[in-house]
Amino acid sequence: MPLKIGSARAEELLITGKTINANTARDIGLLNYVFENKDELHREADKWIQKFILPKSASSLRYAVAAARISLNKTVKEKLAELENIYVKKLMETHDANEGINSFLEKRTAEWKNS
Repeated sequence: MPLKIGSARAEELLITGKTINANTARDIGLLNYVFENKDELHREADKWIQKFILPKSASSLRYAVAAARISLNKTVKEKLAELENIYVKKLMETHDANEGINSFLEKRTAEWKNS
């Protein structure tokens, strides 16, 4: 997420757990378009594909996407084990992580122990 929207915005969302609506997500660069409903989404996606994708060479598109994502893919590959360790082996061993999940599932206020 920091690569997509910048460190400051990503940290704010991750640290606060703040929920944002679709228009805000679009405004900060998390998504490109917002639609009123599913039918409009499908209609506009079909038009976009017809206009921008179908006239292009499939192999050229494949390589363009690979080139555009090279930095992200490299970062994910290099950092995935470290991120997994943080979330699975460290965070999920804490009381608070499990309390957060359980309280959400049980629709109750979490009782944090800050541990």
